[in-house]
Amino acid sequence: MKAGSSASGFPVPDHDHASCLTEVIVRAAVAFERQGLRLTDLRRNVLEEVAASHKAVGAYEVLERLASKGGKRLAPISIYRALDTLVAAGVVHRLESRNAFFACHVVHGGNRRQIVLACEQCGAVAEVSRPNVFDDIQTAAGAVGFRMSQVLVEVSGTCAACSRSERPDK
Repeated sequence: MKAGSSASGFPVPDHDHASCLTEVIVRAAVAFERQGLRLTDLRRNVLEEVAASHKAVGAYEVLERLASKGGKRLAPISIYRALDTLVAAGVVHRLESRNAFFACHVVHGGNRRQIVLACEQCGAVAEVSRPNVFDDIQTAAGAVGFRMSQVLVEVSGTCAACSRSERPDK
C-alpha cells in the first residue's frame, strides 16, 4: 500500500499530496514513453490539475484552473484532447457518472478492470481491486455472448472519513 493511503484506497487525512503528484507525473512519463507518445506541456499541465487532489474534476474546471494561472486561454477541445490522451495512456480515468476525470494512483499494468469508489460528500475518489467481482461480471457477460473490452464499476457512497464525521459520538 502506498504511503499516505488507508486500507480503503482513500488517502489518510492530511497526507502529503506532493508525493502523490510526483508519483503520478513520473508514472505518466514512463507510460507515455513506453507507448511512444509525447507528454507535451499541455498534457502535463492538464495532468497536474487533474492530479492536484484525489477528487474527480470536470474538463471545464481544468480549463478554468489553467486560465487562472495566467496562461493563454485554451479552447475546451484542447483540454478534452489532452484528457483523451491521458485516459488512453492509462494515467487518468473518467468517472462516467459525473463526466469528470481523476488521476490514477494505482499501477494496473495491462489490466483496465477497476472498481471506483466515489464519496458523495467530500468528492474523493479511490480505486480498489477485487478480481472475483470481475470474474463474476465476465461470467455474466459471457453467458449472453457479450465480449467485454473494458470494465469500470462505479460505486457512490460515503468514505470512512466522512462517515466518521457524521457520527454524533465522534
